Amino acid sequence: MGKELQVTTIGELTEYAHGQIVELPPFAEGQPFVARMRRPSLLALARSGKIPNTLLDSANTLFYGRKTNEKISDDALEKMLGVIDCLAEAAFIEPSYRELKNAGIELTDDQYMFVFNYTQQGISQLQSFRKKQRNIKNNNDGESLE
Repeated sequence: MGKELQVTTIGELTEYAHGQIVELPPFAEGQPFVARMRRPSLLALARSGKIPNTLLDSANTLFYGRKTNEKISDDALEKMLGVIDCLAEAAFIEPSYRELKNAGIELTDDQYMFVFNYTQQGISQLQSFRKKQRNIKNNNDGESLE
């Protein structure tokens, strides 16, 4: 017979609220980036006004796709990046996203995509991404992993 389900305790939920230690893609070879992050709710961010109304349409497009016959506006990419910025602001605990920006640290494209995917799917869904990323031919560490 299967394992009996148990109610999640407030202590367990509080521990979850403190986030997870996550290894993001590095800034450069030999420069790992590890942070404490949480998975924010897009709906909660929108409800609290942390995603401005001007970005809600872009958030909807980003998360739910768009019809193929819809025209993408000239500033659609900028608005979508604004949504990802809102997610990063809510996701980073330590260092905070504000601390990174104040220090003049710009995330790489891989890191932005990692943050987006982490906020939507969690760390377990990213493990296969990590394995695929390491299986790159001529991956700069002297090995050819195919």
